[in-house]
Amino acid sequence: MKDKKLRLSAVAFLLAAVMLISMAGGQLPAEVKAASSGEIKNEINSLEKENDKLQDEIDKLKDQINDNFTEMEKISAEKTLIDKEIFLLNQKVINVNQQITAYGLLIADKQDELDAAQARLRELSEKNKERIRAMEEDGNLSYWSVLFKANSFSDLLDRLNMIEEIAAADRRRLEEMSKAAEAVATARAELESEKAALEKTKVELGEMKTSLETKRVEADKLLAQLHAKGQKFDDLMDDAEAEAEKLQQEIAQKEKEYNEQKKKEEEASRPPDPNYGPGERPGSNVTNGITWYIPTRYTYLSSPYGWRVHPVHGDWRFHSGVDLAAPGGTPIYATRAGTVTIATYSDSAGYYVTVNHGDGFSSSYMHMTHYIVKPGQYVTAGQVIGYVGTTGTSTGNHLHFSIYYNGNSVNPASYVKFY
Repeated sequence: MKDKKLRLSAVAFLLAAVMLISMAGGQLPAEVKAASSGEIKNEINSLEKENDKLQDEIDKLKDQINDNFTEMEKISAEKTLIDKEIFLLNQKVINVNQQITAYGLLIADKQDELDAAQARLRELSEKNKERIRAMEEDGNLSYWSVLFKANSFSDLLDRLNMIEEIAAADRRRLEEMSKAAEAVATARAELESEKAALEKTKVELGEMKTSLETKRVEADKLLAQLHAKGQKFDDLMDDAEAEAEKLQQEIAQKEKEYNEQKKKEEEASRPPDPNYGPGERPGSNVTNGITWYIPTRYTYLSSPYGWRVHPVHGDWRFHSGVDLAAPGGTPIYATRAGTVTIATYSDSAGYYVTVNHGDGFSSSYMHMTHYIVKPGQYVTAGQVIGYVGTTGTSTGNHLHFSIYYNGNSVNPASYVKFY
């Protein structure tokens, strides 16, 4: 009975577990495959093309902003001229108004003179008429009375001459007054004509001012439109530059991802090394805060750094590196990241590579079967740069490994622990 209960409990537990797994199965996230370096590179290329297009848009916006600014400068200059012209017209209108006022005063004076001359003319004319009428009433002007009252013929002539002279004098005064009145009337007419011309000029100036005011309003309106357009361009430029900055940050991030992925792929694609397990990297150690990778998996350190008897020449020479005996074809790794400065062949070193690490240190790898890097190439720490061989002056397969600081050789064993 007890065993049966245990079996039932076990079955129930299994059923519950199956149900939980089936319920959770639909919620488990699918495995996401990491993008390859090629895919990341394609993304970078696509982003760079997008960035180029965005830069073209920014350049076009800059041209439009410059054109808009040039147009604003042109309209502003035209508006300045219009404002000056309106100011001068206003001054001219003021001057014309002053002239019209002056002419009005002159016309008023001439009108007073004309009125006085005409009044004097009327007065003289009336007096002349009164004298003639009085003379006629008294009979003094009758030719018969003149004839009969004359004492002699000479007296008659004298009387007739006197009458003629009085009449002539009256006529002269009347003529002079008439001419004076005519002169005043002519002067007044000329003043009226000049005043009328000024009034016409004033009207023309007013029309010109109205036209200029209209142009100024149009210029102000156009400037406002150009200013608004410029503000819009500025906003678009800000948006475009912000988008460009965002895109550049995205490109930088993608480049970082690319470099990291490339490094992983390079490590994964290294040829198998019989001295390493799957996925292993060359051993490393840290000296003074700097990580130094062992440049190859070696059988033994066949010759240390320092003075020795040269194995080929047989004389006492200074050995500027260490010799690491290893089978031919064993991969050689960059001890640190850096830039390849030399990748060539020499009679003594054979095929060899030198890497500059950028902080005063450089490393050299000699007697390779061949190298797989080129000058100017950047290599990462632990990256394969060639393979162990026996080229140049060599007595067998080995790697001659040297480290230099500021151009002087130093003992590699002080940085890389070979034991």
